[in-house]
Amino acid sequence: MKVLEKITLVIFSIIILVISLINCLLVFNWLNIDIINNVVLDVITGETSSKVLLVVSIVFILLCIKNIFFMSKNQKDKKSEGILLENEDGRLLISIDTIQTLVNSVVIGFEGVKESLSSVILDKNNNNVKINLNISVLPNVVIKELSYNIQTKIKETIKKSTDLDVKEIEINVINIAKIQEETKTDVE
Repeated sequence: MKVLEKITLVIFSIIILVISLINCLLVFNWLNIDIINNVVLDVITGETSSKVLLVVSIVFILLCIKNIFFMSKNQKDKKSEGILLENEDGRLLISIDTIQTLVNSVVIGFEGVKESLSSVILDKNNNNVKINLNISVLPNVVIKELSYNIQTKIKETIKKSTDLDVKEIEINVINIAKIQEETKTDVE
Protein backbone atom coordinates (compact mmCIF):
# COMPACT_ATOMS: atom_id res chain seq x y z
CA MET A 1 0.00 0.00 0.00
CA LYS A 2 2.93 2.32 0.45
CA VAL A 3 3.44 2.56 -3.34
CA LEU A 4 -0.27 3.19 -3.91
CA GLU A 5 -0.21 6.01 -1.35
CA LYS A 6 2.80 7.63 -3.03
CA ILE A 7 1.19 7.40 -6.48
CA THR A 8 -2.03 8.85 -5.09
CA LEU A 9 -0.15 11.71 -3.48
CA VAL A 10 1.72 12.51 -6.71
CA ILE A 11 -1.48 12.47 -8.80
CA PHE A 12 -3.32 14.57 -6.22
CA SER A 13 -0.45 17.08 -6.15
CA ILE A 14 -0.46 17.35 -9.95
CA ILE A 15 -4.24 17.94 -9.99
CA ILE A 16 -3.97 20.65 -7.32
CA LEU A 17 -1.07 22.25 -9.23
CA VAL A 18 -3.07 22.36 -12.48
CA ILE A 19 -6.15 23.79 -10.73
CA SER A 20 -4.01 26.42 -9.00
CA LEU A 21 -2.33 27.42 -12.26
CA ILE A 22 -5.69 27.71 -14.02
CA ASN A 23 -7.00 29.85 -11.14
CA CYS A 24 -3.98 32.15 -11.37
CA LEU A 25 -4.37 32.48 -15.14
CA LEU A 26 -8.06 33.32 -14.71
CA VAL A 27 -7.42 35.92 -12.00
CA PHE A 28 -4.78 37.69 -14.15
CA ASN A 29 -7.12 37.53 -17.18
CA TRP A 30 -4.52 35.57 -19.16
CA LEU A 31 -7.07 32.84 -19.77
CA ASN A 32 -10.67 33.24 -20.80
CA ILE A 33 -13.19 31.54 -18.52
CA ASP A 34 -15.24 30.53 -21.56
CA ILE A 35 -12.40 28.25 -22.70
CA ILE A 36 -12.35 26.48 -19.32
CA ASN A 37 -16.15 26.26 -19.37
CA ASN A 38 -16.16 24.66 -22.84
CA VAL A 39 -13.46 22.11 -21.89
CA VAL A 40 -15.30 21.11 -18.72
CA LEU A 41 -18.62 20.79 -20.59
CA ASP A 42 -16.99 18.65 -23.29
CA VAL A 43 -15.49 16.31 -20.68
CA ILE A 44 -18.72 16.00 -18.72
CA THR A 45 -21.05 15.58 -21.70
CA GLY A 46 -18.82 13.26 -23.73
CA GLU A 47 -19.91 9.63 -23.53
CA THR A 48 -16.49 8.05 -22.94
CA SER A 49 -14.88 10.95 -21.12
CA SER A 50 -17.75 11.25 -18.62
CA LYS A 51 -17.46 7.54 -17.73
CA VAL A 52 -13.69 7.83 -17.26
CA LEU A 53 -14.15 10.97 -15.16
CA LEU A 54 -16.75 9.19 -13.02
CA VAL A 55 -14.46 6.19 -12.37
CA VAL A 56 -11.47 8.41 -11.58
CA SER A 57 -13.61 10.54 -9.25
CA ILE A 58 -14.90 7.48 -7.37
CA VAL A 59 -11.36 6.12 -6.98
CA PHE A 60 -10.15 9.48 -5.66
CA ILE A 61 -13.07 9.70 -3.24
CA LEU A 62 -12.29 6.23 -1.87
CA LEU A 63 -8.57 6.99 -1.55
CA CYS A 64 -9.33 10.29 0.19
CA ILE A 65 -11.63 8.54 2.68
CA LYS A 66 -8.97 5.89 3.29
CA ASN A 67 -6.23 8.50 3.86
CA ILE A 68 -8.41 10.69 6.09
CA PHE A 69 -9.96 8.04 8.32
CA PHE A 70 -7.58 5.09 8.24
CA MET A 71 -4.01 5.42 9.38
CA SER A 72 -1.42 3.70 7.20
CA LYS A 73 0.48 0.72 8.60
CA ASN A 74 3.75 2.67 8.69
CA GLN A 75 2.21 5.42 10.84
CA LYS A 76 0.81 2.83 13.27
CA ASP A 77 4.17 1.05 13.41
CA LYS A 78 5.99 4.28 14.19
CA LYS A 79 3.76 4.89 17.17
CA SER A 80 4.18 1.33 18.37
CA GLU A 81 7.98 1.31 18.16
CA GLY A 82 8.49 2.79 21.59
CA ILE A 83 7.09 4.53 24.62
CA LEU A 84 6.11 8.16 24.35
CA LEU A 85 6.84 10.23 27.45
CA GLU A 86 5.30 13.69 27.73
CA ASN A 87 5.73 16.61 30.07
CA GLU A 88 5.14 20.36 29.92
CA ASP A 89 8.34 20.91 27.92
CA GLY A 90 7.60 18.43 25.14
CA ARG A 91 7.61 14.78 24.16
CA LEU A 92 10.20 12.01 24.10
CA LEU A 93 9.92 8.73 22.22
CA ILE A 94 12.09 5.96 23.64
CA SER A 95 12.36 3.25 21.01
CA ILE A 96 12.62 -0.50 21.48
CA ASP A 97 16.03 -0.37 19.80
CA THR A 98 17.28 2.08 22.43
CA ILE A 99 16.20 -0.20 25.27
CA GLN A 100 17.73 -3.24 23.55
CA THR A 101 21.01 -1.36 23.14
CA LEU A 102 20.98 -0.51 26.84
CA VAL A 103 20.33 -4.15 27.75
CA ASN A 104 23.09 -5.41 25.46
CA SER A 105 25.59 -2.89 26.80
CA VAL A 106 24.85 -4.04 30.36
CA VAL A 107 25.12 -7.74 29.53
CA ILE A 108 28.40 -7.31 27.65
CA GLY A 109 29.93 -5.89 30.83
CA PHE A 110 29.47 -9.14 32.75
CA GLU A 111 32.25 -11.68 32.80
CA GLY A 112 30.99 -15.15 32.18
CA VAL A 113 28.50 -14.16 29.49
CA LYS A 114 29.67 -15.41 26.11
CA GLU A 115 26.72 -14.30 23.91
CA SER A 116 23.39 -12.57 24.42
CA LEU A 117 20.25 -11.80 22.49
CA SER A 118 17.49 -9.61 23.90
CA SER A 119 13.95 -8.71 22.99
CA VAL A 120 11.85 -5.97 24.55
CA ILE A 121 8.08 -5.88 25.08
CA LEU A 122 6.55 -2.52 25.97
CA ASP A 123 3.42 -1.91 28.02
CA LYS A 124 2.47 1.57 26.82
CA ASN A 125 -0.38 1.99 29.29
CA ASN A 126 1.85 1.71 32.35
CA ASN A 127 5.20 2.66 30.77
CA ASN A 128 6.57 -0.71 31.85
CA VAL A 129 9.15 -2.80 30.07
CA LYS A 130 9.45 -6.57 29.89
CA ILE A 131 12.73 -8.02 28.69
CA ASN A 132 13.48 -11.47 27.37
CA LEU A 133 17.18 -12.25 27.42
CA ASN A 134 18.84 -15.33 25.98
CA ILE A 135 22.42 -15.82 27.10
CA SER A 136 25.22 -18.27 26.59
CA VAL A 137 27.48 -18.55 29.64
CA LEU A 138 30.93 -19.90 30.38
CA PRO A 139 31.18 -23.18 32.32
CA ASN A 140 32.72 -21.72 35.49
CA VAL A 141 29.82 -19.29 36.16
CA VAL A 142 27.28 -19.56 38.97
CA ILE A 143 24.17 -19.07 36.83
CA LYS A 144 21.77 -18.05 39.62
CA GLU A 145 24.12 -15.35 40.90
CA LEU A 146 24.95 -14.11 37.41
CA SER A 147 21.29 -13.87 36.37
CA TYR A 148 20.36 -11.98 39.57
CA ASN A 149 23.22 -9.50 39.02
CA ILE A 150 22.25 -9.02 35.35
CA GLN A 151 18.60 -8.42 36.25
CA THR A 152 19.50 -5.90 38.93
CA LYS A 153 21.95 -4.01 36.73
CA ILE A 154 19.53 -3.90 33.75
CA LYS A 155 16.71 -2.54 35.94
CA GLU A 156 19.00 0.14 37.41
CA THR A 157 20.40 1.17 34.03
CA ILE A 158 17.03 1.44 32.30
CA LYS A 159 15.49 3.33 35.22
CA LYS A 160 18.43 5.74 35.33
CA SER A 161 18.63 6.28 31.56
CA THR A 162 14.96 6.32 30.56
CA ASP A 163 12.94 6.62 33.78
CA LEU A 164 11.01 3.50 32.74
CA ASP A 165 10.28 0.67 35.14
CA VAL A 166 11.31 -2.83 34.17
CA LYS A 167 8.41 -5.07 35.10
CA GLU A 168 10.12 -8.36 34.36
CA ILE A 169 13.41 -9.69 33.04
CA GLU A 170 13.24 -13.26 31.86
CA ILE A 171 16.67 -14.81 31.40
CA ASN A 172 17.05 -18.01 29.44
CA VAL A 173 20.40 -19.74 29.57
CA ILE A 174 20.47 -21.32 26.16
CA ASN A 175 23.96 -22.72 26.17
CA ILE A 176 27.06 -23.26 28.22
CA ALA A 177 29.85 -22.21 25.94
CA LYS A 178 33.02 -24.17 25.59
CA ILE A 179 36.24 -22.52 26.62
CA GLN A 180 38.52 -22.37 23.65
CA GLU A 181 41.90 -23.75 24.61
CA GLU A 182 44.89 -21.99 23.24
CA THR A 183 47.08 -24.25 21.21
CA LYS A 184 50.59 -24.39 22.52
CA THR A 185 53.45 -24.75 20.18
CA ASP A 186 56.35 -26.71 21.52
CA VAL A 187 59.57 -24.92 20.85
CA GLU A 188 62.65 -27.10 21.14
